[in-house]
Amino acid sequence: MRRLIHAAWLLVVVQLAAAASLAAPSATSALRLDQVAPGVYVHIGQHKDFEEGYDGDIANIGFVVGSDAVAVIDTGGSYAVGMALKAALRAVTRLPIRYVINTHGHPDHVFGNAAFIEADSAAGGAQARVIGHATLPRFLALRGDAYVRKLKQQLGAGADASRLIAPDETVQERLTLDLGGRKLELRAWPKAHTDNDLTVFDAASGTLWTGDLLFIERTPAIDGDLQGWLAAMGGLDKMPAVVTIPGHGPVTRDRKAALARQRHYLGTLLHDVRAGIRQGADMPATMATAAASERSRWQLFDVVNRRNVNLLYPILEWE
Repeated sequence: MRRLIHAAWLLVVVQLAAAASLAAPSATSALRLDQVAPGVYVHIGQHKDFEEGYDGDIANIGFVVGSDAVAVIDTGGSYAVGMALKAALRAVTRLPIRYVINTHGHPDHVFGNAAFIEADSAAGGAQARVIGHATLPRFLALRGDAYVRKLKQQLGAGADASRLIAPDETVQERLTLDLGGRKLELRAWPKAHTDNDLTVFDAASGTLWTGDLLFIERTPAIDGDLQGWLAAMGGLDKMPAVVTIPGHGPVTRDRKAALARQRHYLGTLLHDVRAGIRQGADMPATMATAAASERSRWQLFDVVNRRNVNLLYPILEWE
């Protein structure tokens, strides 16, 4: 019986409104959700680049439902995506949305916050509290204007009402949030993918939300410290999760294999950039060769890998 129940919830798919369309969601449509564990719902973002065909819907976003309240985990890359997630959530539950948790400050994960700080009639007019890493406010303050300008260039009118929302509460090391019969354990990590990475572990279902500390299928993108990221993956390896939700790519029940694949790419990249520098290759030449053996294993490899080399090369020159 337990096996049948387990299989059933893995196969549950909540399909709503314009879910099957690949077009950018509007503020009135709802997103497709997968229920990946009891009370845990995820929308899987598309593998699109920021520079070509970007519509704000590339990150994995979703929510966890407790007996008293809901926590949203990342909100998407625009107000419209956030509203579409909210519509999908409201088709599942009328419980108040108590928290919006940002796993880090990249625009594809946070621009939808604005949809959730509005008074929620389903929750008696209450507003959700935004939670983030202790360094997230500074990160958003430094990059916010550039992120807003870029989003307007990318989406035009589709960027309307999108704005960055600083957290109401930050996490220095760890924080536990209670949704009623369900506690979420938040952990702030040292500089890794970014300097403001946060993971969320739902002990009730054994579900771990890694944010962009884990990429599956899509080439991992560096915006922090590569060696710090490799160290963080060692910590993720030890967490007692059954289901893992990466920042990009499909949900997995084999976290160790996914981390091993990512570790291999990042380790190869580090080795090859160092080797290029030792051999006197300039940055363009290193971009063409670094981690080339990994090209067939990752989507969007050429564009993301070049950006990674662009960030790493000047740092490693000083080693």
